[in-house]
Amino acid sequence: MPKIKTGTFASEITIDGTKIGAEQPPYVIAELSANHNGSLERALVTIEMAKAMGANAIKLQTYSADTMTIDCDNEHFQIHGGLWDGYNLYKLYQWAQTPYEWHKAMFDHARKIGITVFSTPFDESAVDLLESLDCPAYKIASFEATDLPLIEKVAKTGKPLIISTGMADEEEINDLVETAKNSGCTNLVLLHCISSYPAPIEQSNLHTINDIAQRWQVIPGLSDHTLGTNVAITAVALGACVIEKHITLSREDKGPDSEFSLEPDELKQLVEHSKLAWQSLGTASYDRKPAELDNLKFRRSLFFVKDIKQGTVITSEHVRRIRPGAGLAPKFYLDVIGATATCDIHRGTPVTWELISE
Repeated sequence: MPKIKTGTFASEITIDGTKIGAEQPPYVIAELSANHNGSLERALVTIEMAKAMGANAIKLQTYSADTMTIDCDNEHFQIHGGLWDGYNLYKLYQWAQTPYEWHKAMFDHARKIGITVFSTPFDESAVDLLESLDCPAYKIASFEATDLPLIEKVAKTGKPLIISTGMADEEEINDLVETAKNSGCTNLVLLHCISSYPAPIEQSNLHTINDIAQRWQVIPGLSDHTLGTNVAITAVALGACVIEKHITLSREDKGPDSEFSLEPDELKQLVEHSKLAWQSLGTASYDRKPAELDNLKFRRSLFFVKDIKQGTVITSEHVRRIRPGAGLAPKFYLDVIGATATCDIHRGTPVTWELISE
């Protein structure tokens, strides 16, 4: 298996002015996919929703049924089971495609309202269209992760490249990384991905995220097809710098990908909670935190709990380890027991070295 040279890819990249990396808040990509349900108006409203809910980017899919497959009804092209049971591939993609002629309007609208827009091309003609629209980044879908000529074409644009690794084994990931590198890509994100729709939570294997980062020296992330937001938020805590989730205005509208897509409030929750998860990581540190300083006075310490006279030998009846923290630390308890009071001491007085002698 070929070895990937370390240090080839940037540890922080920029897409449309936004920095992405471990030192930055998670970059949330709202995947429109086919949830426009054949309506350009719905697509534009969904872009507005993604912006309003705080997503960093809206991502499209650029293909037609004819660029994705052929119109053929033999058994190879039939879908059995799952969300798309009963379709052949051509008819599914006819239903789900985002028409090429919509793209300019969608790019223009996203830019007008101030949300980054980019796309997943599925063949070379899609790349050419997206380049004409000055697409700022590219995503390669997991099903195309073994299409090395497509990866080469996209990498040669010099734009940041995000690739989902669903279904790919180590050798295939090596191949796609090597292809991207040799084709001039220096800004690469690999997304851990389970290519099942919806994906079962128990197969998420999120520890793979950090392994991806270490093994291929790239920015890691997650393309998540589980239901809800729990897995995506957990992924941020495990090092994911990029989170991609499908979105829809309403699952009740029954689009091609609606069953495993987030509704507006869920997308907002994902954006907010993933940022909180990232903020909670901080750094490994044993220094006392600023938020703790006011509570130092409430820690346990040694206090006199009885009135005693000067010269009294102190016993466990006289001193206890209690809150607050104005006295000596509890670790000095045995040093105090058997010492002598140097003056009269009132109950409720914190123990200090000045009040006792050995």
